[in-house]
Amino acid sequence: MELLHSGTIPSTQKLAIVVTMAIALFTIIPLLYPFRANPNFFPKQPPAPSTSHHQTRPTFLTEAAVEESNCDIFSGKWVPNPDTPYYTNTTCWAIHEHQNCMKFGRPDSGFIQWRWKPDACEMPVFNPFQFLEIMRGKSMAFVGDSVSRNHMQSLICLLSRVEYPVDVSDNSDEYFKRWKYETYDFTIAAFWTPHLVRSTEPDPTRPHHSGLFYLHLDEADDKWTAEIGDFDYLIISSGHWHYRPSIFFEDRALVGCHYCQLPNLTDLTMFYGYRKAFRTAFRAVLNSESFKGVMYLRSFAPSHFEGGLWNEGGNCLRKQPYSNEMDLDERSMELYMIQMEEFQAAEKEARKRGMRFRALDMTQAMWMRPDGHPSRYGHPPGANVSLYNDCVHWCLPGPIDTLNDFLLAMLKREGRGFKTRSSDRKMLS
Repeated sequence: MELLHSGTIPSTQKLAIVVTMAIALFTIIPLLYPFRANPNFFPKQPPAPSTSHHQTRPTFLTEAAVEESNCDIFSGKWVPNPDTPYYTNTTCWAIHEHQNCMKFGRPDSGFIQWRWKPDACEMPVFNPFQFLEIMRGKSMAFVGDSVSRNHMQSLICLLSRVEYPVDVSDNSDEYFKRWKYETYDFTIAAFWTPHLVRSTEPDPTRPHHSGLFYLHLDEADDKWTAEIGDFDYLIISSGHWHYRPSIFFEDRALVGCHYCQLPNLTDLTMFYGYRKAFRTAFRAVLNSESFKGVMYLRSFAPSHFEGGLWNEGGNCLRKQPYSNEMDLDERSMELYMIQMEEFQAAEKEARKRGMRFRALDMTQAMWMRPDGHPSRYGHPPGANVSLYNDCVHWCLPGPIDTLNDFLLAMLKREGRGFKTRSSDRKMLS
């Protein structure tokens, strides 16, 4: 006590303290050294960003930011985010060529530097460590078309700051792939099914080739329905392929078409086929005896062709988000409404059966991003490609990364107990 009050320590005791600290230091350092390269040793800390494409470390908002379950995270606006990008086309191998906008010379990068801000709360940007911890020992399947694959590739790139997955596919078909994050025992998969129902693509080698798809609207595509029992989470989506001319079958009988221009066959429009396809897909999940997980509907992601259709010189040259909420075009609105109406009916039935159906209702957010598409920067100049100005898919990195912000927020809510029903959200008007 006298030593403490006097404020002085004898030199012999000073020497003893120094020696003790040195011994402790040289004992602890070797114990910690093996963990220095292990990204899971401090699982709550985000990785230090590469100096090649980050000026500052990304700031992850706290859990409390989205703790309020009644906050509608899907209504909001885009606000600047100088911390992006969190990966580049040189740090992520999962970017397909036609979404590799920076590789093919897109001159602006401002379209990357935005994040989604809900009106009534904050939503954290994607935290790869947190996502992988939530997904430890689980599995997730992306079911749909090339935009669905675009979404999954975004997830792989965002997770690349922690770990790259290993290909564990049981075949070489690029349309049906599985990858595993071995440290976390987390598996993701892609199932190619652009219409969700059984369909036959046109065969250009056949005589009198018509270019028509044959859609069996009351038969879900068993390429994905036969596999869903393997997964804890399904993310289902479909959209732009339904614009293509098609012939419709129900109960194995021809019932009509969409833009088939065939005599004595009723044009039921694309909307008829779209509604039936989602109704059939939801019914397949509801009736599955093997699927016990959570199904997410990822709502329609609109295209942004201006000045013409995709095959008539239409393009998407804007360089920033819409400043105000602009109305969806009539067709996109109709597709969105059909999705949500069919989802609401299916979700009501799911609750009766003790199943969990949720909606990733991101149509409004993605509609406000006409600047996020590859346009002509998804291929070399002068390349012979069918979609020269791509205003359907999304650059990586780019706005589609925000879909995984939404996904992580929904997963965290699921873990806390989902207090509000996805179908209670007011639809766009």
